[in-house]
Amino acid sequence: MPKLIIIEGLDGCGKSTQTQLLENFFKDSNVDYKKIKLPDYDSPSSTLVKMYLAGEFGKNASDVNAYAAGSFYAVDRFASYVLNWKKDYDNGTVILADRYATSNSIYQMEKIEPSKWDEYLDWSADFEYNKIGIPRPDCVIFLDMPVEISQKLMTSRYNGDEGKKDVHEANVEFLQKCRKGIAFRRHLCYNSLRVCGRVCPQESQCEGSCVLGVKGEPVAIGKLERFVGDWKIENADKMPAPDIKRNGHKVAVIGSGPSGLACASDLARMGYEVKIFEALHKVGGVLVYGIPEFRLPKEKIVAREVEAVKKLGVEIETDVIVGRTVTIDELMNEEGYEAVFIGSGAGLPRFMGIPGENLNGVVSANEFLTRTNLMKAYDTHYDTPIYVGQRVVVVGGGNVAMDAVRTAKRLGAEATIVYRRSEKELPARVEEVHHAKEEGIEFRMLTNPTSIIGDEKGWVVGISCVEMELGEPDESGRRSPIEKAGSDFEIPCDVVIMALGTSPNPLLKMTTEGLETNRKGCLVADEKGATTREGIFAGGDAVTGAATVILAMGAGRKAAKSIDEYIRQKKH
Repeated sequence: MPKLIIIEGLDGCGKSTQTQLLENFFKDSNVDYKKIKLPDYDSPSSTLVKMYLAGEFGKNASDVNAYAAGSFYAVDRFASYVLNWKKDYDNGTVILADRYATSNSIYQMEKIEPSKWDEYLDWSADFEYNKIGIPRPDCVIFLDMPVEISQKLMTSRYNGDEGKKDVHEANVEFLQKCRKGIAFRRHLCYNSLRVCGRVCPQESQCEGSCVLGVKGEPVAIGKLERFVGDWKIENADKMPAPDIKRNGHKVAVIGSGPSGLACASDLARMGYEVKIFEALHKVGGVLVYGIPEFRLPKEKIVAREVEAVKKLGVEIETDVIVGRTVTIDELMNEEGYEAVFIGSGAGLPRFMGIPGENLNGVVSANEFLTRTNLMKAYDTHYDTPIYVGQRVVVVGGGNVAMDAVRTAKRLGAEATIVYRRSEKELPARVEEVHHAKEEGIEFRMLTNPTSIIGDEKGWVVGISCVEMELGEPDESGRRSPIEKAGSDFEIPCDVVIMALGTSPNPLLKMTTEGLETNRKGCLVADEKGATTREGIFAGGDAVTGAATVILAMGAGRKAAKSIDEYIRQKKH
């Protein structure tokens, strides 16, 4: 169970009622909890808050600077934490709070022009969680209620005495604007949820930390994420983009995958003129060419994400191979881009280096999925043929291998996974393995290919394998597979798909002086995304190698902050 649970919302939305109901549930469930209410009006720490709400700094809430008002509340939260509940929190007690730091974004963002909303949110989070050191919430429940209804409830609360309302409660126009601000904050979350709720490994990244999983099933965070993201599509996707004032600075983004889109959208909100350069003819990166339609719908989900970025004023140019069509140096020296973000992914496939890999019918998972997803090779009306034959063998055990084998099955082939370790060591998501088995995919565990067999015309007819057994753990902690002597056998097949991982394309390194890579070919970048070349930043698979969508998005957002800091420092 989360340790710090927050109930949030505008005044009169029912926070106290819902907090009480949750408290009753905790009592009935014998949960060790402590309820707090913020601001703490019984403490001297709330003095400035009370003065602000009483109108002593200005009769209208908008008269008071957002950073000043935010600081009033932050100091009160700090005092409450240190004096009232820090010891309980440190001892593992669940803390249930009516309001917390999210209230700053609810009530103070209205005072700031929309182009600066991200900046304020970053400041608020850094000030409260990093600078003064109050804990980050584990769960924030936001109660969204129309202002008209909450006003009626508050009128009833004060028995019709409007004079008892504070500077927030009394200003309907102000509250309406506040509601738009929190809608913006939710919008940032929804966009990632509807993608990540479908494709990210929730069982390890979030559900794996849920304490309910100790005795039973964890909270289905992934399915909840997907539900919330889909709800937004149906109910809240028509929210207009904020009116952003441009700051006159240009930034180039290479690649339109999750990392590039996240970086571009954040920079655009900060006021930058951003242009994405995409090598392919369609925008979305791995979201469109790598992940199959049955896992991530392209028009319903990905296209909407791209349109949301375009609404922010981001320009996107396709069919541009940076390093060939134009170089990074040309972008910076001739076209006036002050910084460049590289989110070009990791699209260079790996092979085993065994005999027969040059036969017709041997393809990488990257090529197979790109032809199928992006180039519509499954459709006979397109001039992009794809050959699966009757039997397909996919070598590998990761999520890409699952995508490839399930796609091959849908194209009409008998599909088999060949993996050199046991099922316990499969790196793919448990959910993906489960779905693959349900669809009739055969799994040949503890099996390693030694060569690919071809006919006299150079086409694949089978794959030679050897049985394996697990020995001692390797550097990663997984048990090393050892070949069983005399266990050679063959698997008849028409197509072999190698799903052994990918690495970044070396083109950018080769055409950009001062841009360093590591031994795996990944760009060298620090924790903020800065590479070894000034003004060039990078994130996502181009830095880490093939990883998850959410990590790529996070890297893009971190890099956007770093780029903003870099350009601001240059100005001074």
